[in-house]
Amino acid sequence: MSTEITGADIVVRCLAEEGVEHVFGYPGGAVLYIYDAIFKQDKFQHILVRHEQAAIHAADAYSRSSNKVGVALVTSGPGVTNAVTGLVTAYMDSIPMVIISGQVPTHAIGQDAFQECDTVGITRPCVKHNFLVKDIKDLAMVMKKAFYIATTGRPGPVLVDIPKDITTAKAVFEYPKELEMRSYKPVEKGHSGQIRKAVQLLLTAERPMIYAGGGVILADAAPELNKLVDKLGYPCTNTLMGLGGYRSSSERFVGMLGMHGTYEANMAMQHCDVLIAIGARFDDRVIGNPKHFGSVPRKIIHIDIDPSSISKRVKVDVPIVGNVRDVLNDVLAQIETSEIQPNTTALQGWWKQINEWRGKECLKYPTSDQVIKPQSVVEKLWEVTKGDAFITSDVGQHQMWAAQYYGFDKPRRWINSGGLGTMGVGLPYAMGVQMANPGATVACVTGEASIQMCIQELATCRQYHLTPKIILLNNRYLGMVRQWQQIDYGSRYSESYMDSLPDFDKLVESFGHVGVTIDKPGDVDGAMRDAFAMKDRLVFLNFITDRDENVWPMVKAGKGLSEMLLGSEDL
Repeated sequence: MSTEITGADIVVRCLAEEGVEHVFGYPGGAVLYIYDAIFKQDKFQHILVRHEQAAIHAADAYSRSSNKVGVALVTSGPGVTNAVTGLVTAYMDSIPMVIISGQVPTHAIGQDAFQECDTVGITRPCVKHNFLVKDIKDLAMVMKKAFYIATTGRPGPVLVDIPKDITTAKAVFEYPKELEMRSYKPVEKGHSGQIRKAVQLLLTAERPMIYAGGGVILADAAPELNKLVDKLGYPCTNTLMGLGGYRSSSERFVGMLGMHGTYEANMAMQHCDVLIAIGARFDDRVIGNPKHFGSVPRKIIHIDIDPSSISKRVKVDVPIVGNVRDVLNDVLAQIETSEIQPNTTALQGWWKQINEWRGKECLKYPTSDQVIKPQSVVEKLWEVTKGDAFITSDVGQHQMWAAQYYGFDKPRRWINSGGLGTMGVGLPYAMGVQMANPGATVACVTGEASIQMCIQELATCRQYHLTPKIILLNNRYLGMVRQWQQIDYGSRYSESYMDSLPDFDKLVESFGHVGVTIDKPGDVDGAMRDAFAMKDRLVFLNFITDRDENVWPMVKAGKGLSEMLLGSEDL
C-alpha cells in the first residue's frame, strides 16, 4: 500500500519532479507547512528575498536568462498582493513561471479571515492561468498542469493558490508522466501553404525588412533567425525585447526600432515593400501611430505562436500561427528548394538607401571632459565586459541608453521589463540571472530612482554571495519623466527632481558591499575595470552623469516612425 504524504510534501515533490533547482520566496503563516517541507528536503535551494515583489522579479529573470521555469513562493493576503507587480511584469513579456501562493483554510475562504484576499480574482487578469486547489487529491495534477501551461504555446506565469488545510491534508503522491488537456492544445507547426506564400513574397521583395521580437528569444530561435538574415542578406531590426535575437555586430543589423530606435531602422520599417514580423506584436512603442504606419502600402507576413496577436494592431497579409523556431526552419527549408532568386539589383538599391539613412549617425552624442555622459558609461561597460555580460536594467533613460549602446550578439543576455516598464526590477533581475548562470558576468544598469524601489535586496545579495556590478547612471532626476516634461509640458518639472538622495556609498557599505562614486569622465575607465576585477564582491558604481542629457532619437506619442526627433534641435 502506498504511503500518504502531506500536501506540503506533495508540493516539494512536484517541484523536484520538474527539476526545479531554485525557488525564490518569503514565508508567512499560510505557507509555513510548505516551508517546513522545504527545510527537510535537499533537491532545490530556496532564496529568501526581502520583499515578495523581488521574489517574482528574480524568478522572472531566472527564466529569461536560462529558459528554465522561474518558481516563486509567497504567502496569502499581502504576500500575494505584493507579488502582483511582478506577475504583470512577467505576463506582459510572456515569461514562463510558476507561482505558489498560500491561502487561508478552505472553511475560512470568504469569511474575511486574517490575511485573506481573493487571489484567483486579483490575479486572473495578470497571469496566463491560475488555480485554487480545493482537494488534496488534485494537487499533484494541478502542479503538473501549471508547469505545462506556463511553458507551452505563448508562455506566461501560472499561479497555484493552496489553502493551508490542503498543505496538512494527506494523499498518495502520484505525479503524472504525461498530460493531455482537451481544452488547451496550442499550435506548434505553421501552415505549409501560408509558409509557401511567405517565402514567395520574401524572395520577390524589392525593399524587404525582417522585424524580430521577444518571441525569437523565448522560442530559442536566434540561430534560425541569424541563418535566415545571413542567407537572404536582408536588413534586420530587433525590438527592445528582441535584442540579441540577431547579432548586433552584423552589418545587416540596422539597430533597434521604435520610440527610441535608430533612424535607419524606423525609416526602413516605414518604407519597405515586404515586412516579415517574427515573434513581435506591432505594439505602440514599436510602430507609433498605426494609421501613419499603414499609410505606406506593403505586404506583411506575421509569424507568432499566439493567434490573438496577429492583425491585432496592424492588418497582415500572410498570418502564420506556430512556434517561431519550427516555422523558421520550414521557411529556411522552402527557401533552399525554391527556384525564385532574390532581386539582387533591387536589394543593392535598398541597401544604398538604408546606408544613406545610417549616415545621419542618429546615436552620435556630444562628448565632454567636464561631465560624464551616460552613453559613454554604457559604451565603457560594453568594452570592459567585451560585450559578453548579462545586462539587466531598470526602466527609464538608462534602460534606453543600455539598449542603444550595449551591442548584444547573443540571446537571453538583455534582461529588462518591456511590456509593463516596471521600475525596481534591475537588482532582483540581476539576482535571478546570477542564480541561473553561476560564474557569469552580470551587470545591472539602473537609475537613482529605480534602484531605491528594491534596494533592500542588497541584503539578499549579501546572504547568498551574489556579486553583480551595479551601474548607476545618476542624473538626480526621474530622467525619462523629466525628458517628457521638457518636450511636452513646457519644461515644468513637476515632482521629477530627486533632492534628497542617500549617500549611496555609505548605504551600500552598510549592506556589506563596495560603493564607489565617480564624478569625473577621466575616472570612468579605471572605476569600471576595478569593479569587474573584484569577482567576489558586489560593487555599486554611482556615476554622477550629465543631468540634462536626453534619449535621442525619439518618436513622440501619436506620431509615426518617419516623424522622429533626432535631437533637441528638432523640438
